Amino acid sequence: MKLLATIVLSFAAVFCTVLLVIVVRTFTLTVRSDGVKQCEKLDHDFIPATEEVLERFRKAIRFQTVSQELHVYNRPELERLLDFIHSDYPTIHSSSLVEHEVVGNYSLLYSIKGSNSALQPYILMAHLDVVPVADPDKWEAPPFEGEIRNGFIYGRGTIDFKQGVIGILEALEYLLASGRKPVRGFYVAFGHDEEVSGQDGARAIGDLLMKRGVHGVEFILDEGLTIVNNVIPGIDRPVAMVGSSEKGQVFLELLVKGTPSHSSMPEPESPIGILANAVARLEKYPQPSMFGYGPEKDTFEHLAPEMKLPFRMVMTNLWLFGPVVSWILSLKPVTNAIIRTVTAVTMFQAGVKINVNAPDARAYVNHRIHPAQSIEQVIEYDRQIINDDRVQITVLYRQEALPISPSGDNDFGYQTIKNSIRQVWTESVVAPGTLIGNTDTKHYTKLSNNIYRFSPTFMFQEDVPRFHGNNERISIKNYEQAINFYYHLMRNSDKEKLTPSHSHGEL
Repeated sequence: MKLLATIVLSFAAVFCTVLLVIVVRTFTLTVRSDGVKQCEKLDHDFIPATEEVLERFRKAIRFQTVSQELHVYNRPELERLLDFIHSDYPTIHSSSLVEHEVVGNYSLLYSIKGSNSALQPYILMAHLDVVPVADPDKWEAPPFEGEIRNGFIYGRGTIDFKQGVIGILEALEYLLASGRKPVRGFYVAFGHDEEVSGQDGARAIGDLLMKRGVHGVEFILDEGLTIVNNVIPGIDRPVAMVGSSEKGQVFLELLVKGTPSHSSMPEPESPIGILANAVARLEKYPQPSMFGYGPEKDTFEHLAPEMKLPFRMVMTNLWLFGPVVSWILSLKPVTNAIIRTVTAVTMFQAGVKINVNAPDARAYVNHRIHPAQSIEQVIEYDRQIINDDRVQITVLYRQEALPISPSGDNDFGYQTIKNSIRQVWTESVVAPGTLIGNTDTKHYTKLSNNIYRFSPTFMFQEDVPRFHGNNERISIKNYEQAINFYYHLMRNSDKEKLTPSHSHGEL
C-alpha cells in the first residue's frame, strides 16, 4: 500500500511538473517583434504605382523571356529586356554610386557603393526569365501583354518573378533620384535562366563575386515564400513566410535486368514484378519525418505567440506535442512535404511486346530532400526499404538541401527582412520556413551563411494555381506594396545594427 501511494505521488508530481511547464511556455514564449512605422500613402517617400510605374512593369511583362530547358532560352527577348532596363532606369545607370555589368551574356549585376565601407554588403536577387505558357487560349488575358483587368495585372512573370526585378529597380531608381546615398553597400543580381537551374546566369554571377573576394555577405534575399491568409489554423491574420532553407533533390533510376524470352515460359519473378514491388515499398514506407530538425520547428514557434488557444498551447510545447503535430502534418501532401523528404515515382518503363517477357524494367524516382537529411542518407534508406540487391540504384542528378540560415532575435538579415515586411503588411505575422522548390541561391552559398527567400506577394487562395499555371497575375496594390517593401529593405539595411526601422518621417 505504501509503495502504491509512493508511485501515485510520483506520477502526480511528474504530471504537475509537465502541466506547469506547458502553462508557463504557453503564456511566456515570445519572439522578437519590433515596433514599426506603417508604410502609408501620405508619407513623403511612399512610392505610388503611378501610370508611369505601371507601364514600365507592363513593358517588362511583354518581353517573352521564356526558358525552355538547360541552356535553351529566348536570347533575343532577353537582349530586348536588358535594353529596356538600361533605357527606362536612367538614374541607376548614370549614378556614380552604381557599377553595372552584364554577366554570362544576359544576366545583370549592379554594385551599389555605400558610404560606410566597414559594413558588410548584402545582395538582392531576382530573375529575368519565365516559364513557358502551355496554352494561351486558356488565359483570360494575353500572357505577354501586361493587360490590366479589375485591378489586376495579368501576364507571365507577374508573380514569378519580374515583380521582383522591376520592384527592386523602381525602389533603387527612387532612392538614387531622391539624392539619398546608401550607407551600407549592396549588390543587385538578376539571373537570366533561373527556371532551368541558373547554370549560365546566377552561377556565373556567384563565381564572379567569389573571384573578386566577396564573402561574408551580411545577408542575401531572393524570391521564395509569400504572404498567405486564413491558411494556418489558429491565426486569423496574414502570415508572411521567409524561407530560411530550401529542399534539395535527387533523381534516381531503379533498374532490374532480365533476359528476354517467350511469355509461355516465364520466370517465377519478372523484372516488372520485382521493380513494382520495390516501388510499392518506397511508397508504403516513406522517408522518416524530420519534424523538429529543420526550419519547420522554428516556423511554428515563431507563429505560436499569435495563435489562439489551444493551438498556442500545442505549438509552444512541441517538446511534448511534436509527434502529434508531425502525424497531423503528414496527412496532407502540402504539409507532408514540409516535414520530410518526399518520394515521387514519376516514370515506369518496361516491356517490348505483349508476348515477350520483359528484358528489363526501369523506374524513375524524384526525392525532394529535407534540409536535415543528406542525399546519401536518403539513398541508403531506399536501399534498406527495397531490400533487394536485384534492384540497381543509379543517381541521375543530385542537389543537396541548402543550409538552414539563422532566424533568431539578433540575426540582422532575418530581422531586417521581417521588419521591412511588417512595415508594408503591418498586420502580418512573420516566420521562417522551408522552401519546397529551388532558387538561384544555390549558386551563392559560399558568399553568405544568411540566405533568405521571400517574394513580396500576397497570395489569394484562388491565385495559388496561377503560379506557373494559367492566368498568372498580381494586383496593382500588391505590386505597389512590393516596390515599397524593397525600398524599406534598402533603408532598413543601412543601419549598423538592429534598431527601430526606418520611419517615413526621416529625411
